[in-house]
Amino acid sequence: MVPIPAGSVVLSDRRLRRSWWVQLAPYQLGAYPVTQEEYAQVTGLRPSSARGDRLPVEGVSWWDAVRFCNALSRQERLTPAYHLHPDGEGIEWDTSADGYRLPTEGEWEHGCRAGTTGPRYGPLEDVAWHRGNSQERLRPVGGKRPNPWGLHDMLGNVWEWCWDVYDAEVYGSYRVLRGGGWFDEHWSCRASVRRRSHPTFRIDDVGFRLARSLGS
Repeated sequence: MVPIPAGSVVLSDRRLRRSWWVQLAPYQLGAYPVTQEEYAQVTGLRPSSARGDRLPVEGVSWWDAVRFCNALSRQERLTPAYHLHPDGEGIEWDTSADGYRLPTEGEWEHGCRAGTTGPRYGPLEDVAWHRGNSQERLRPVGGKRPNPWGLHDMLGNVWEWCWDVYDAEVYGSYRVLRGGGWFDEHWSCRASVRRRSHPTFRIDDVGFRLARSLGS
């Protein structure tokens, strides 16, 4: 886990035609997306269509990701961040918990930008696996240059689930995805791009990265 400093970030959505500021306390982010090996060690499952210990886990829903966060927290004797309702649909985030969780999209973008102000934290070919250079397949984590804070694969390789609901009035429970993936054109691999998906969907270009809150 990489310590991320406090700061602020402007989020924007072209479809909604709006931008908004988010203030962030210090937190931690995983240096890499969760790998298939890590996922299997905690859950005993290998859901991905492509196979390889160092490949990002994909084919995981948002619900799979939050359950993984809780399971890893319990394994490491941390307080789980999420309380899942017995109906299997409701969820509450305990913001005081020290366990693993998904980043908010503000945390994701702040971490991705790492103090930079352009659409990417470096030249596209140096930092991201995308449709133009991936040979249209998933790639092992850490194969491209990290951003200035030491985070790899923030752009490209797999889209990453975030905690946030995308637009409840229009899309209901759909959650935010960030970062672009191995099958995307270059314009999707930018720090500001938002995508959405239903929290139960499992797709072969979507994974996730861990976050943790820092105690006061």
